[in-house]
Amino acid sequence: MSLRDNPAPAAAAEPATVTFRSGDEDCHAWYFPAVSEDLEGPAGRPVAVMAHGFGGTKDSGLEPFARAYAAAGIDVLAFDFRYFGASGGRPRQRVRMAEQLADYRAAVLAAARLPGVDPRRVVLWGVSLSGGHVFAAGAAASATAPHSAEVQAALAAIVSVTPLVDGRAAGVLAVRENGLAGVLRGTLGAARARLAGATGGSGLIPLVGRPGEVAALTMDGYYDSYQALAGTTWRNEIDPSVLMQLPGYRPARAAATLNLPVLAQIADFDRGAPPYAAAKAAFAARAEVRHYPCDHFGIWPGNPFFDAAVAHQLLFLRRHLAVGESGGTRAPAESR
Repeated sequence: MSLRDNPAPAAAAEPATVTFRSGDEDCHAWYFPAVSEDLEGPAGRPVAVMAHGFGGTKDSGLEPFARAYAAAGIDVLAFDFRYFGASGGRPRQRVRMAEQLADYRAAVLAAARLPGVDPRRVVLWGVSLSGGHVFAAGAAASATAPHSAEVQAALAAIVSVTPLVDGRAAGVLAVRENGLAGVLRGTLGAARARLAGATGGSGLIPLVGRPGEVAALTMDGYYDSYQALAGTTWRNEIDPSVLMQLPGYRPARAAATLNLPVLAQIADFDRGAPPYAAAKAAFAARAEVRHYPCDHFGIWPGNPFFDAAVAHQLLFLRRHLAVGESGGTRAPAESR
């Protein structure tokens, strides 16, 4: 991991740039040091590891979440998955679920080595597709023996925002929202893109489009929502092979094995990540659940429920990251 020198932590300071290795690639991250001592303990400050959702990049809406955490006393490492944004890896715009989970684990270890961070108080934060990843990544971490030489950090909590936890359920919802013809149009476009890729073309399709267009996502309004969040590194392209992976991707199955505090935030009118599947996963994880009367993007910066969503996240984390008189994390009476 490399950390470039940056000015001393301040509310308006630019984040430091961090790179860490995951597999054969370098992942690029922003580091937001806490600007308050509210959650400082003898071993240091808690740290949250944040990653974006389906085809997203860290410069596309994560910064307001990160700055709110830093103001509350939580360091943040927000990173790009390999093949996306400022991270390395080729071919570009490729989603591989196992690789993204590996990137999360590498990011956790990198975050635990940041200066002044308590490696036993790491928060896993995900949204949309990565909101599903955190169930799987958290379960894998829970299953790791605490005496393993590989364990260099410990998860203290999980925050899962409008999570996609069941690809099969998402497919059913897509048919309901777009119609079978719309889904078939996207599937045919994906097949053509893959064929073009085999003959020298880009092999990519638009990540998001308007209704009737060929794209991975074509729900009404989603094109504008993505564009409103888009940072300079975001590209409206995706490797269509992800559409073949999604039906078999079901991180909800790992929810029952989690043994740490979980906050699940569900958009009740979500047309991208089925809310009923998220609710089932949250129940299995014995999670704290917050509901919002909005669609998938309603909790993002500039949207009506962003402030409430952040406030609920920080309320949850202050309870579970508080340090007791003994110096250890103080667990509420209802905690597992």
